[in-house]
Amino acid sequence: MRVILFAGKGGVGKTTLAAATGIKSAQKGQRTLIMSLDPAHSLSDAFDLERGLMDRNKGKPVKVSENLYIQELDVQEELKKHWGEIHKYLSVLLNISGFEEVLAEELAILPGMEEVSSLLYLNRYYRNNTYNVIILDCAPTGESIRFVSIPTALEWYMKKIFKVERRVVRYMRPFAKRFSDVPLPEEAYFDTIESLFQRLEGVDRLLTNPEITTVRLVTNPERMVLKETQRAYLYFNLYHICTDAIIINRVIPEEIQEPFLSFRREWQKEYIKLAQDYFSPIPLFYVPFSSEEIVGYEKLSQLADKIYKDKDPIAVLYQQKPYDFSKENGQYLLRLYLPFVTKDEIELTKSSDELIVRIGSFKKHILLPRSFVLSQPEKAKIEGKVLTITFKGGENE
Repeated sequence: MRVILFAGKGGVGKTTLAAATGIKSAQKGQRTLIMSLDPAHSLSDAFDLERGLMDRNKGKPVKVSENLYIQELDVQEELKKHWGEIHKYLSVLLNISGFEEVLAEELAILPGMEEVSSLLYLNRYYRNNTYNVIILDCAPTGESIRFVSIPTALEWYMKKIFKVERRVVRYMRPFAKRFSDVPLPEEAYFDTIESLFQRLEGVDRLLTNPEITTVRLVTNPERMVLKETQRAYLYFNLYHICTDAIIINRVIPEEIQEPFLSFRREWQKEYIKLAQDYFSPIPLFYVPFSSEEIVGYEKLSQLADKIYKDKDPIAVLYQQKPYDFSKENGQYLLRLYLPFVTKDEIELTKSSDELIVRIGSFKKHILLPRSFVLSQPEKAKIEGKVLTITFKGGENE
C-alpha cells in the first residue's frame, strides 16, 4: 500500500494536485482513494461532480472513474459512528455551563475529532487492504501537523493518564452526584475512548514508515508561502514523516509576455532559486500558471502529465531519516535533521525517558533508548542541517 499526503498553506492548490496525482495512479491500474482532510471540502468541486452527490453518500467513498474513488468526511456522521458518548457528555457539560442546547452541541465538536476519524478510516483501509494507494488532501499546515501528531498524543494519554483518570472518576462519581449538578463522565464515555484507541493502534507506524507514507509539500513562489513550507517541512521531519517532493505551483511560463506577468515571473525566479537552496536534494516539481480553471477529470489528467512527465507519481521520490541514535568513542549521540533553525532557536529538556525538543511554540517528545535514559544532554552542535546532541553519563558512569 502507498500513502501520500499533500500538505501546505491554505490556497496553494493542494486539492488540485492531489486530484491530478490520484488520476495518474488510477490510470496505472492502482485502486486509488483520494480522501479530503480539510473541513472545507473542495475535492468534489475539483472533479466537477454533481452538486449534492457527496452529501447523499454521507461521507462514504464515491467512485469517480475506473480504479478511482474520492471521500469527503461528514463530521455529523462521524460523530454518530465514533464519538457518541464523548460528544454527548461534552454537550451536557457545555449546556450546564450556560450555553443553549444547540450551541452546546456545536461547540462539543472539538478540534481533532475529524482528524481522528480520518485516521480511523486510514488504519481500517490499510488493515483490510482496501486500496493500493491512498492520497490525503490535507487541511492547511497547522491542522495537518495536528493530524500527524494525534497518534503520539493519544498513545501518551492512554498510557500515562487514561487508567488513572478512569479509576478516579469511578471512585468520585457517587460522591459528586450528591454535591454538584455537574456530571462526571460515565463508563460508556471511557469505553468509547478505549475503543477509538484500539482501532487506531498501529497507525503511527504506518505514518512513519517511509516505504509506505510520504508527504508532498505544495507551495507557491512567494516569500510568505515558502516560509510556511519551511516550517511544515521541519515539523514533518520531527514527526518522522518523510517529505519526498516539493511542488511549486503557479509558476508563470516564459512564453507569457504580458508586462505585469513578466514582471512577476522575474521575482518568482528569485523565490524558485531560494526554494532550490532550501530543499535540495529533495526533488522539486514545477506547475505552470494556467489562464483557465483546472476543473474536471480531463484537465486534471493533463495537469498530472505536465507535472510528473515520465516519473511514476506514486513512487517514493526521496527519503531522509529524521534522526538517529549512535555511540561513538564512548559517547552517546543523537543526530536530528533540522533544516532552517539555529542553535538559539532550540531548547532541549530531558524528562525521565524522554528528550523534549522545543522550537518556538512547537514541542516534540522523543523517546530515548535505555542507554540514553541514564545520561544527560551535555552539549549541542549544529553542522550544516544536522543538530548533534552529546549525552554525558550512562552505563559506563
